[in-house]
Amino acid sequence: MSDETFEDVTSLNRRLDELRTEHQDLDDAITRLAQLPLGDELMLRRLKKRKLALKDRITAIEHLLEPDERA
Repeated sequence: MSDETFEDVTSLNRRLDELRTEHQDLDDAITRLAQLPLGDELMLRRLKKRKLALKDRITAIEHLLEPDERA
């Protein structure tokens, strides 16, 4: 593996960790907001949409790092 490839993989792994942390933080925020008696439904929808977008990005990076062996 070349140095450039190693740096790319390292960068992707670092980004993946950041996205997973943000995803977990959003999950926690969604849980807390949903428990409020007068929770902000618009904010809740926005957080859930952001969480789904993060999950899509996480999945895309995971596929880059571990391509499907059937391909």
